[in-house]
Amino acid sequence: MSTTSINYSYFINAKSHRRRPALTREITKRQYNSPKEQISLAEGVPNEITFPFESITIKLKDGSKFDIVGQELASALQYIPTQGYPPLVKSVKEFTNSVHSPPGWDRYETLITNGSQDGMSRVLEMILEENDSMLVQNPYYAGVEAIIKPLNINVVGVDEDEFGIVPQKLIDALENCKKYTEEGGGRMPKVIYLNPTASNPSGRTIPLERKKEIYEICCKYNIIILEDDAYYFLHFLDQQPISFLSLDTEGRVIRLDSMSKVLSSGLRLGWVTGPKRLIQNIEIHISSCILHSSVLSQVILENLFKKWGASGLISYFSKVASFYRARRDFTMACMEKHLKGLCEWEVPSGGMFVWFKIIGVSDVYEMLLTRGLKKHITFIPGQNYMADPTAACNYVRASYSKASLKQIDKAMQTLAELIREEHLLLRRKLDSLDDEIIIR
Repeated sequence: MSTTSINYSYFINAKSHRRRPALTREITKRQYNSPKEQISLAEGVPNEITFPFESITIKLKDGSKFDIVGQELASALQYIPTQGYPPLVKSVKEFTNSVHSPPGWDRYETLITNGSQDGMSRVLEMILEENDSMLVQNPYYAGVEAIIKPLNINVVGVDEDEFGIVPQKLIDALENCKKYTEEGGGRMPKVIYLNPTASNPSGRTIPLERKKEIYEICCKYNIIILEDDAYYFLHFLDQQPISFLSLDTEGRVIRLDSMSKVLSSGLRLGWVTGPKRLIQNIEIHISSCILHSSVLSQVILENLFKKWGASGLISYFSKVASFYRARRDFTMACMEKHLKGLCEWEVPSGGMFVWFKIIGVSDVYEMLLTRGLKKHITFIPGQNYMADPTAACNYVRASYSKASLKQIDKAMQTLAELIREEHLLLRRKLDSLDDEIIIR
């Protein structure tokens, strides 16, 4: 374990520095851990007797079920500490430590969030000041842009190859930022956003050796790694990828985990793990706006931990990954049948998406969102995922997660027709331009 001491104040902006915990939230936290004989007249919480719910029964697809009743139901319907439902926090900590075994586990803390999007928003709002620069993989998850847009952030895209961001490109980007900063042009980036396993939209997974290179670069330039790993258990590889958290000898990784892709998106369950100082600041932020994440969702997940155990959950996640892998394979076959010679693509290493390039079309935006919609097919143009969304882009993201197999095949066939029509339109425009030049 590294003896490097990180000044975490550097990664907490002025607004976040001013946050202070509310006394009532602190009392709620203490009350959960107080002795049974403790009498509290401090908390402004409703009496569970007034709630109309007697019990909640959850039936699973395997035929088993569990009941949420009594004190557990009372807890599920009541205010809790901001960090999360204490039994679940304990389970999640043990799970995270077991899966990732990060060096110096005692310096990390974990906080339950409303999915990883919630955690990501809190992290970025803590670190970034208006007009800061932020490093992202290029292409990158579009949900990040929605968070940072109001802060007028300078997005510095680091180009990828089939194995994710290229370390030398990251160094080049940082050196350019350094030169610009030394000339009085702003501040160095403090954070890099990475979606390292089966990335949305590219489906790429960063291999271990490259992760080590990226981590060393971030140590050198004092960068926090925001590891958004919502697809960590949805990879199609032979071995489970090693996370950045597992490599974190210095304490500069903030990791986001989510149950949205493998359990339920509507439960809105995720957690953020990172250095205690930073997680404590995020906890104060959450306490001031939503108090805590949905307790009922947390109790449901805790019951799954009790019923299945960590190994049972991972086994279930593996079945979910197999489901998507079969759909990925079918989608690849459809693309080979309909789009060969019209598009170029990589086989996704996991997740729910295929990222591909349209040959002979420099900008796919109008083709997809005007002419494509008229043909009743919907794809997302690549501009939506690029560091510079104003530049022309010939990439497309397609999801194979929910449409039926018959619909996927039909969509790829229709897309092929659309591309051929687009080629014809472009040729006509060129011919018209040539005629105009000749006439002149």
